[in-house]
Amino acid sequence: MRYLDLMKARAALANGFVASLFVLWAAGAQADLKNLPDSQNPAGSAKLDELFQQLQSSDDAAAAAITEDIWREWSKSGSAAMDLLLQRGEAAMAMGDPMTAIDHASALIDHAPDFAEAYNLRATAYFQMGELGLSLGDISRTLALNPRHFGALAGLGAIFEELNEPAKALEVYREALKINPHMPDVAEAIARIDTKIGGQEL
Repeated sequence: MRYLDLMKARAALANGFVASLFVLWAAGAQADLKNLPDSQNPAGSAKLDELFQQLQSSDDAAAAAITEDIWREWSKSGSAAMDLLLQRGEAAMAMGDPMTAIDHASALIDHAPDFAEAYNLRATAYFQMGELGLSLGDISRTLALNPRHFGALAGLGAIFEELNEPAKALEVYREALKINPHMPDVAEAIARIDTKIGGQEL
């Protein structure tokens, strides 16, 4: 990560942007999506509810397939053309080309502004480029559209770590693990932070 980008991110934190995002997430990300009407809950469905329930009681082997099913459901925009844009963006990320991924994600957002995965893809690409402020903005939109997005929460935790905010990182990581208990990288991050801070008061 470039030094200038880190300074910009720290300035955003000082100005309250990250703090505001954390407060908004803490207030609303744990909302029970079952109580929201479909028009306000584009990421919710009976199938997803069932998958998330299965995730809580499955073993690690079964959880891998369930998690893939959840990602597959999240990746459905309702439009074949939009799904293709998402696939192209994901392929660009897999090829190590985040800039092209951003281009595809931005085009997707222009045409489908309520599609959470478009913002999540762009947030991931921005993070890979060290653009933490831009990544945070897209994570915020992802979680507004899909509060159960454990991938976006894990990304938010990683950014809080980069910004030396271990208390916020821990809380977000732990929330991600509540939603999906089968995230070894997140569990390792929690253990790493706990070990690092030891008995220090955050």
